[in-house]
Amino acid sequence: MKPLTHNITVEDEGTRIDRWLSGKLASESRNRIQQLIKNGDIRVNGSQVKTSYKLRFNDQVLIHLPEPEPLNVSPEQIPLDIVFEDGSVIVVNKPRGMVVHPAPGHMSGTLVNALLGHCRDLSGINGILRPGIVHRIDRETSGLLMVAKTDQAHRSLAKQLKDKSTKRKYLAIVHGNLPHDEGIIDAPIGRSEKDRKKMAVTEKNSKHAVTHFKVLERFSNYTFVACRLETGRTHQIRVHMAYIGHPLAGDPKYGPRKTLPINGQALHAAELGFIHPVTRQQMLFCAALPDDMARLLEGLRNGRYSS
Repeated sequence: MKPLTHNITVEDEGTRIDRWLSGKLASESRNRIQQLIKNGDIRVNGSQVKTSYKLRFNDQVLIHLPEPEPLNVSPEQIPLDIVFEDGSVIVVNKPRGMVVHPAPGHMSGTLVNALLGHCRDLSGINGILRPGIVHRIDRETSGLLMVAKTDQAHRSLAKQLKDKSTKRKYLAIVHGNLPHDEGIIDAPIGRSEKDRKKMAVTEKNSKHAVTHFKVLERFSNYTFVACRLETGRTHQIRVHMAYIGHPLAGDPKYGPRKTLPINGQALHAAELGFIHPVTRQQMLFCAALPDDMARLLEGLRNGRYSS
């Protein structure tokens, strides 16, 4: 890949190089950027620098992104619910229980395996195990995901996520009866200090996180809500709803074990909107509630799960 060269302006003077690069390389994580700096793939005035280096006026930053490694994840003929597809983007409705990308313990049966079985032309920016994956939803969450077929599309979609210009609406069933019809949860999320496998609202090593919620329907001990993500942190809706005392039904990680009969948290990515990376057209997609959540709602309306 051809190296990119940038000359630092007065406005960027004094900014840490890793923070500055986060704005330039929207598709790359902060950890990935720091690793590129440490590897010498990013240099200032021809020299290797530390990740904490503060830029100076007229510094010349050379960015060399290594070529993506060849894919070695096995394509699998797994049925996909494809909502939209063209030469740049695929929008897929992921079923509950499917892992998004391969990881230790889940090297097959993932959405990536299924996508590679459907088509080989996926963005290589995220490397071998996550081709085309711009964002993720949890294994036990169902709903819409956008997947990039080209690196250009990947960079555009990742930048839209970073700029908070995408639309992501989720439907959820939560424990208890929310006292307000709608609200905003603005609370930072980071790794839990008590349990490293969980996320939590915390001030230490956390990231800004905002969730908007609106009550759609109330039941005796449960509430059906719509949540809109302003940011996209790991387990954000699950953590935020638990934080205000209304954890998701079916989510023993952040809520009670006694819950509604569903295999995973009652959370569904129902709407996804973005600007098409090539046509610049505003796109909006919707996915109906999966059968398991629809059955729960019907049972709640009939008073079947009143306790």
